Amino acid sequence: MPGCPVTGNGGPRPSGWTRGRAVLSVTTRGRPRQAGVPGSPRGRCVPRAPRVERGDAAPFGQIARPPWRGSRPPNVGSPGPGPATGRTSHEAATTGSRVTVVLGAQWGDEGKGKVVDLLATDADIISRCQGGNNAGHTVVVDGKEYDFHLLPSGIINPKAVSFIGNGVVVHLPGLFEEAEKNEKKGLKDWEKRLVISDRAHLGESWGLPARLRISDLLRVFDFHQAVDGLQEVQRQAQEGKNIGTTRKGIGPAYSSKAARTGLRICDLLSDFDEFSSRFKSLAQQYQSMFPSLDVDTEGQLKRLKGFAERIRPMVRDGVYFMYEALHGPPKKILVEGTYPFVTSSNCTVGGVCTGLGIPPQNIGEVYGVVKAYTTRVGVGAFPTEQISEIGDLLQSRGHEWGVTTGRKKRRCGWLDLMILRYAHMVNGFTALALTKLDILDALDEIKVGVAYKLGGKRIPYFPANQEILQKVEVEYETLPGWKADTTAARKWEDLPPQAQSYIRFVENHVGVAVKWVGVGKSRDSMIQLF
Repeated sequence: MPGCPVTGNGGPRPSGWTRGRAVLSVTTRGRPRQAGVPGSPRGRCVPRAPRVERGDAAPFGQIARPPWRGSRPPNVGSPGPGPATGRTSHEAATTGSRVTVVLGAQWGDEGKGKVVDLLATDADIISRCQGGNNAGHTVVVDGKEYDFHLLPSGIINPKAVSFIGNGVVVHLPGLFEEAEKNEKKGLKDWEKRLVISDRAHLGESWGLPARLRISDLLRVFDFHQAVDGLQEVQRQAQEGKNIGTTRKGIGPAYSSKAARTGLRICDLLSDFDEFSSRFKSLAQQYQSMFPSLDVDTEGQLKRLKGFAERIRPMVRDGVYFMYEALHGPPKKILVEGTYPFVTSSNCTVGGVCTGLGIPPQNIGEVYGVVKAYTTRVGVGAFPTEQISEIGDLLQSRGHEWGVTTGRKKRRCGWLDLMILRYAHMVNGFTALALTKLDILDALDEIKVGVAYKLGGKRIPYFPANQEILQKVEVEYETLPGWKADTTAARKWEDLPPQAQSYIRFVENHVGVAVKWVGVGKSRDSMIQLF
């Protein structure tokens, strides 16, 4: 029997080679083409690319050297319903379907909602695994702009089920207020398509003014947000600075969860007398910490009892719901999350397992969403921030203000690849979505932060300490701008050569392929490269 021309049939194979489907790709006019297809002849020996996209980036402070050659990196796998390609039928039957995860890779506001909306068009289930109504996603469909905070962005898809997992903090008044606002814009029958895990924690975070004084909090209805605001005021008074939270009570709610004093959806729908007793105890605990806090416990309990009946038809055992979804007929399951700089919850890819109640083997593709520049809301270290005309231009062209807070002028700066590479190290992205490339259209030259220096020496890690992060010196590389309108581009060839080079630069330094490029607000302004 003739042997493999490289290794010989049945003989030892070099590292990086396998039998089955090739996952290398070749390049055709700057765009990747998959070299192998499912169903390769059995026993055929084909090359497999080293899996740099799953965490093998070069040490920090050095440039990643991906294994591909040519103008673009290889396809790292394609998502799809049912068992992942390359697994045996026995493995697929045992493991079940795999979820596709979408994670932000910066300080939030990267455009995750748009990517989720794009992928949700043919998904069966769209789920959230962490966070609360502190999130803010804007999705534009058919010229209508929808704002989502607690609801999964994919709720727009009338054929899909949206699932709020056990890792999410659910603020019931905010949920219904959000739904009603979007109903006026055209959202229909959302309550028939929404499933809420009975293990999700309740968050008490009724709206408060963004500029908060102690006097504003003497009679506040929902106490988690009140505590959030009090803590911010306390930090400002004691340290001269605060965190810059959304004041939605997310931190205090997760603190209650960690302290095992929090209340869950299942508690609300069970014995209400027991729930009331625990609710009062929790309120008293916060009142002992903040004597100025006056909680209307009876009023809140009355409202919560009303909300309980409204959500009862939507509530399921979340763990069993996901188990059935993964092990029943093949389904496309999409998960949206955010990056760990942003909030109090578990928002890395590992948080998908804890926040949905699924095992690691059911994680499939992990897509990182990154803006073509960097923004941050609130205080904190921001190494590539541009307090200059450049920062003002990015803010004005990018319309950089918060969907949740309404706070204008997000802080803006150049793209920071140290943040992105750290996010990849933590999450193991299989591909990236690079959004808002069109915001850079007006620039003559574009800088990219490629490394940090401390005391004149490169550091091979992302500093955990904020004070150290404040002191780092950023090493930049300067790329030429394209000075052309990219908003009408719908394929790779439509982008100016300099814009293509910018995308390749990001890919080569991170070691992950860019799968989508965003050049506008609408759904059809996302260019898919492979």
